[in-house]
Amino acid sequence: PYGFSVIEKFLAGARSIDQHFHSAPFESNIPVLLGLLSVWNVSFLGYPARAILPYTQALEKLAPHIQQVSMESNGKGVSIDGVRLPFEAGEIDFGEPGTNGQHSFYQLIHQGRVIPCDFIGIVKSQQPVYLKDEVVNNHDELMSNFFAQPDALAYGKTPEQLQSENVAPHLTFTGNRPSLSLLLPSLDAYRIGQLLAIYEHRI
Repeated sequence: PYGFSVIEKFLAGARSIDQHFHSAPFESNIPVLLGLLSVWNVSFLGYPARAILPYTQALEKLAPHIQQVSMESNGKGVSIDGVRLPFEAGEIDFGEPGTNGQHSFYQLIHQGRVIPCDFIGIVKSQQPVYLKDEVVNNHDELMSNFFAQPDALAYGKTPEQLQSENVAPHLTFTGNRPSLSLLLPSLDAYRIGQLLAIYEHRI
């Protein structure tokens, strides 16, 4: 329904990451670094899951897509010659757009089990909404949450900090929980092609 010109931009975005993956040295190769982080979190640290959290409703189908590609491709327990692997491989992928997730499972991510998170933000809104008497638009508020979540996962809050803020002590959370943030300049066909290629090469 979008026409060939849009598909060409999507393919060009994917191709740009294909070329980056093929030629960039490992220390600056985005899919390689993300793949190594997954191996580190799953096989070395023993964290079995990963949350994919795009801060835009337009990417609501990203997590289920990556879930299928990743868990189907890497959900193996034996090597190519049929020998049982001596370590855990693959990860449980799940996710929702950020605000949906915040009201669904972020409590678990902050206070319960350690679940590495991929936060995906977009600099330029597709549809900014300005409401009368509001200081910021909807996208600015969304991006405030996008930046605050990884910060909270990293640093946490001690009971003493909460007491000084007059907040109940049961809201204490430890911090030191892994996450990464991907920030796209905009959400157009080219960037979506890049995003999908990053995840596919990571897998």
